[in-house]
Amino acid sequence: MPTEPTVAQAAILGVLQGLAEFLPISSSAHLSLAPWAFGWPEPGLAFDVALHVGTLVAVLWFFRREWYALLAGAIEVLRKRRVTEGAPRRAAMLAVATIPGAAIGYALEHQAETIFRAPGLTAAALVAMGAILWIVDARVAAKRPLGEMRWRDAILIGCAQACAIIPGVSRSGATITAGRALGFDRAGAATFSFLMSMPIIAAAAALKVPAALRAASSAPVLVGMAAAAVSGWFAIAGLLAFVRSRGFGVFAVYRFALGAAVVALLLSRAA
Repeated sequence: MPTEPTVAQAAILGVLQGLAEFLPISSSAHLSLAPWAFGWPEPGLAFDVALHVGTLVAVLWFFRREWYALLAGAIEVLRKRRVTEGAPRRAAMLAVATIPGAAIGYALEHQAETIFRAPGLTAAALVAMGAILWIVDARVAAKRPLGEMRWRDAILIGCAQACAIIPGVSRSGATITAGRALGFDRAGAATFSFLMSMPIIAAAAALKVPAALRAASSAPVLVGMAAAAVSGWFAIAGLLAFVRSRGFGVFAVYRFALGAAVVALLLSRAA
């Protein structure tokens, strides 16, 4: 049964959410593992989504100029009933990429709150996705700019996002990996991944945040959201600066280490 966290726990979970949402290390894994590892009460998926609202604020603010252009592009598509180059095409690509994740998330909502949060499954997903990210980033040439994205690319990246319903896969990790597998440069793959987070988080928030606000006092929710927003902004800025000169290998190593730590803790508790 979900239980409201303390203000301090909410702040820590908010920081974890903000950092891990945009770094390819799985925010859902960190949010499900932290209460399990530290013996905290399980806040539940509704509180997790409330924290995602903080990261939604971060991505909206960081890319505010791009969002203005995308909104204008979406309005143009609706008005002219056709997709033209530039912002209208980018807005349409983003919409297409959102569909698979939204559909899978709706269909498997119950599993996402229960069996998918098992620590063993999370550990396996952390390691497996880390290996795929490392191999793809090391072997695929980063030569395609984001402006070359085609409809097929958007659909494939959207399908990758759908896999992130399993904690440990990582929404940003899956979408960045898919983008890199399709040959996009690191900054472009990361930017599209960040932009993709907005529609999926907004849709989840529309369903879950009202329930979270009714079930919890305002202090832990607001503190968690604020912590997620601030740490999320720094995560976006930091990752975009980092990938201009470095690859994603360091995040794969972190995923391996975290997965191994989870397995070790599972074994120690079973002994």
